Amino acid sequence: MKPLHRWRLVLGKYAGRHLAPQGLQGQAGRMDQALDYLYGREYRGRGLRDDGGTDAERGPGSLDASQLTLVTWLGEVRELFPRDTVEVIEKHALERYGLTGLLTDPHTLERLAPNQELLRSLLMLKNSLHGEVLQVARRIIRQVVEEIRRKLEAEVRRTLAGRLNRLRHSPLAVAQNFDPLGTLRKNLKHYDRERRRLVVEQIKFFERNTRRLPWDIILCIDQSGSMADSVIHSAVMAGILAALPAFRVKIVVFDTSIVDLSEYADDPVEMLMRVQLGGGTHIARAVRYCAQQVENPQRTVLVLVTDFCEGAPPGELVRAVRELAEARVKLLGLAALDSQAFPVYDRQMAERLAACGMEVAALTPQKLAHWLVKVIS
Repeated sequence: MKPLHRWRLVLGKYAGRHLAPQGLQGQAGRMDQALDYLYGREYRGRGLRDDGGTDAERGPGSLDASQLTLVTWLGEVRELFPRDTVEVIEKHALERYGLTGLLTDPHTLERLAPNQELLRSLLMLKNSLHGEVLQVARRIIRQVVEEIRRKLEAEVRRTLAGRLNRLRHSPLAVAQNFDPLGTLRKNLKHYDRERRRLVVEQIKFFERNTRRLPWDIILCIDQSGSMADSVIHSAVMAGILAALPAFRVKIVVFDTSIVDLSEYADDPVEMLMRVQLGGGTHIARAVRYCAQQVENPQRTVLVLVTDFCEGAPPGELVRAVRELAEARVKLLGLAALDSQAFPVYDRQMAERLAACGMEVAALTPQKLAHWLVKVIS
């Protein structure tokens, strides 16, 4: 971004004629709109009118950008600005400008469409929710989490159900286990020569091997604000995995502190209600804590969900990962775990950990399930 445009954002819209006479476009324009949504209240509080003049001066129509709502504004702020800036902006919104409509009016909250954007906003602000509005927020969080779970669970469970046993058939009709050649052989005697068609009277399905000894899955989740979507999907995936007999799931969330939420592995909502989005990052401390939870290294998978932006000396993290790899723990570092899997992360740190034996990727939950099958088979 041009230095003049940066100053334009700092000084506000009334500096536009000197610093950006053609206006701000693209991401800079979005940043300007997000800042003006909040700090424009400063101008209005001093009795200044908008640049657009009165309604009569503007005329019956306008080509202005779509107006932000509180929910969309929160999403824009977190997407466009660094984490420390976001914390300052949100603090100003709540404390300086009294932007508490979302927090204090349960009826307004109930009218908002339950979606992942709203869920993310509620998680960021849940410590300021109280009384009836907190109950409404909890219902919305559960509704959105269950919707995400419904979209993921069937495919993930099928993927993790076990490897096909091509030597035995099962009476269970599961499309994914269909045996085309076995079905063909079984029904060849029903071939209709006159019509040149095969009459299928019996469909064959392979049996799946079930894993008798469970694997330990440790989800180590960075709860910094930039990882909100990954935290949500990690909670949902933990709930799905915890319901499968093949896995024992442990959950550890961290920033500069560590919280073990393993007792809530089967309840994504309760886990999310205890996450504290924001703060610094000490990945090495979290990895070392997880190492202490390993009981059987050769049947343990550690999934580290983080942007790899280590706040502590990086050598400590490298050593912790190398020790786990040498103990033959299966290691996966996820720069993103969500429906889009578009990562923003410290590539240099990720490459150093990959050199120590950690696979590094950005995955959707479905692809994570396929990775787990490959690792534990």
